Amino acid sequence: MSAAMTDIAVAAVILAAGKGVRMKSARPKVLHEIGGRTMIAQVIETARALAPQRMALVIGDHSPELTAFAGALDASIAIAVQAPPKGTAHAVEQALPALDGFSGAVLVVYADTPLVREETLRALASEIAGGATAAVLGFTPDDPGGYGRLKLDANGELVAIVEAKDADPDELAIDLCNSGVMAIEADFLTRRLKDIDNKNAKGEFYLTDIIALARAGGKRCVVIETDDEEEVIGVNSRSDLAEAEAAFQWRKRFAAMEDGATLADPSTVYFSFDTAVGKDVVIGQHVVFGPGVSIADGVEIKPFCHVEGASVAKGAVIGPFARLRPGAEIGADARVGNFVEVKKAVIGADAKANHLSYIGDAEIGAGANIGAGTITCNYDGHAKHKTVIGANAFIGSNSALVAPVTIAAGAYVGSGSVITRDVDAGDLAVARGRQTAIKGWAARFRKTRKGKS
Repeated sequence: MSAAMTDIAVAAVILAAGKGVRMKSARPKVLHEIGGRTMIAQVIETARALAPQRMALVIGDHSPELTAFAGALDASIAIAVQAPPKGTAHAVEQALPALDGFSGAVLVVYADTPLVREETLRALASEIAGGATAAVLGFTPDDPGGYGRLKLDANGELVAIVEAKDADPDELAIDLCNSGVMAIEADFLTRRLKDIDNKNAKGEFYLTDIIALARAGGKRCVVIETDDEEEVIGVNSRSDLAEAEAAFQWRKRFAAMEDGATLADPSTVYFSFDTAVGKDVVIGQHVVFGPGVSIADGVEIKPFCHVEGASVAKGAVIGPFARLRPGAEIGADARVGNFVEVKKAVIGADAKANHLSYIGDAEIGAGANIGAGTITCNYDGHAKHKTVIGANAFIGSNSALVAPVTIAAGAYVGSGSVITRDVDAGDLAVARGRQTAIKGWAARFRKTRKGKS
């Protein structure tokens, strides 16, 4: 795929009015997620990357959940309602008021086609800047099946788009197919959209008929063909959703490796849409990143970790089998080891929590050591409370720190303690029952038991 990159004003119309019945879901199709973000939000953000002068979202009236989503968007996106649905041309027609006075390229994209790339949309728009009236994103699938066919003339220009249900045998033999994504010159679109009729097998108003109208008027229409069929995956079912998720994950994996990260087994690492991974990061097998994660240079994430809503500073080592929950901030060269869970807590530089601990609603100073089995008891049944552990403090194994509580810098907590009061700097706090030895008790017990057997 190639096109001259010529500047032109851009508007985006996002179609999201379909009911998605094949998903068999109470949730609207376009609110299902790819990489931790809804498909509709993904398409909106891709369109935003082109800095469009106008944006319009076309929805139906069948879903209060989708209506609520649209209502929460910022005012830069106009909301139009298509009710009842009568085809793609009818859907775009509902967005025309948002394009009033606009001159440039109108991109028509679909909220259930979440993997279309920013550079692809730019290429379509630049064809309009170069004089084309319409530019269509095409692809050549292994099985053209029910896709619309793109008919080209001897010069390779687009003559018409024929829906599969309306195609004759010769047209069905064409393997260049329509993705649905296109760019149309704004003035032509607003003038001629009303001329599209519904004389077809489905009785709908097809936006694809805009090509035949343009050609009848002597206008030039072109095809931009993507060499990445996964880019135009349309999600209509749960299996389509899984296919799109898999394609998204490989896209993110390759990007992370291209940017200097090592993935021990890429197929087992899962990213979210906003995962940020630095250089010389090493990620082990079976690691899952939820939304809101930032990993700095030189970090090692060992196998079987789950990280969400967290930041990890340079040189830190996480895992194996660690869980970083939202609000976790791990400092430079810190260690969070196996079966340690961190939630809404700051772990200072060089601090260590290597085994079997829960650290929640806490602040751990630089160089502190958290022994195995330590728990910050942050919840009293009604509210969360904070634990503060100072720099270079030492918390012995199997300790329970009942928040709110502060362990000052350099203090020690003896193993097995339940700490309910603050500990001053440099002090040792021990809070456990005194050990008592009863001489000969074990031998007498065994003798008694043996006599009863």
